[in-house]
Amino acid sequence: MEITVGMKAEVTTLVEREDTAKEVGSGSLLVYATPCMVALMEGAACEAIEEALGEDKTTVGIELNIQHTSATPVGLEVRAEAEVTAVDGKIITFSVKAFDEAGEIGKGTHKRAIVPVQKFLEKAYAKV
Repeated sequence: MEITVGMKAEVTTLVEREDTAKEVGSGSLLVYATPCMVALMEGAACEAIEEALGEDKTTVGIELNIQHTSATPVGLEVRAEAEVTAVDGKIITFSVKAFDEAGEIGKGTHKRAIVPVQKFLEKAYAKV
């Protein structure tokens, strides 16, 4: 299967205390942390193209341009959507959005690069 523009996925999570800015260290309030929202968006991007990758390939995040526009309290469900908007060789561009039960909470773009799993890990662990 080939990665094509229009491939998409969505993932959901329930906001727990450990997902808050206060707990992850990205702020002082008990509201959904931006890093957690970004991770959910990245997860949706990964899921959107997962079936098109062979077992020996994966993707790694290389660029984010995200706006977190609305706070979400503990206890609400959050949903992230990702859609492929461009494929340029090994670089995949996604439109990403996140919503809580009251509406949109974030949006932006995300790029991932296709890499061979073993070669990537060998290069990373060669630093040790």
